[in-house]
Amino acid sequence: MPLTQKMDIIAHVHSDFRDKFGIPRQSSLVPELESVLIFEPEYRNMDALRGLDQFSHIWLIWQFSESVREGWSPTVRPPRLGGNERLGVFATRSPFRPNEIGLSSVQLRYIEDTKNMGPVIHVAGADLMDGTPVFDIKPYLPYVDSHPEADGGFTENYREYHLQVDFPEELMERVPDSKRKALCGVLAGDPRPAYQQDPDRIYGMNFAGYEVKFRVMADVLIVLDVQTGER
Repeated sequence: MPLTQKMDIIAHVHSDFRDKFGIPRQSSLVPELESVLIFEPEYRNMDALRGLDQFSHIWLIWQFSESVREGWSPTVRPPRLGGNERLGVFATRSPFRPNEIGLSSVQLRYIEDTKNMGPVIHVAGADLMDGTPVFDIKPYLPYVDSHPEADGGFTENYREYHLQVDFPEELMERVPDSKRKALCGVLAGDPRPAYQQDPDRIYGMNFAGYEVKFRVMADVLIVLDVQTGER
């Protein structure tokens, strides 16, 4: 049966990532990351969320809004494989898909009933850029959604991958206390594309309104500067 109804955007995510660079490659990798979901006016109804606060985690179904393109390719180059090996698009979580739909499991922290914006959902661990459109929200059910014995395929080689972060104290002090753990978690996850291994290259990442400059030598990420950016 053909699709007869378009999907409506019900909400947008507001996070500390203004750009795609630096966003964790999967949800829940950096649990300290905090985001909020602001509903569109026609969906600002607390009745629609009745009972949701009984769950500790939720699924977000959203749009890769920065990856919309004409056409599609049956194979993609996963960044974790260095961009040199092609795999089937349906064997990856690449944003370049026949339909630009993403799926993330996040921790539900609390639901706030606000005067001007209606219900606002506060979540942790989201891998989403600021402004990401959300199509739907569903409760995470551990008795069916969790499969600890599952095989992770080629991603198993990167499960424990992380960098040591060398963050000078005088630079760390420029970042608010509430953002430090999340920022360090993002940096430890190695924001670089896997095919970029030049130890002399300096990278810039925007996080929570701060421009963070760093470079990576072997398995150590060295923070070089932190400056306040425009929000």
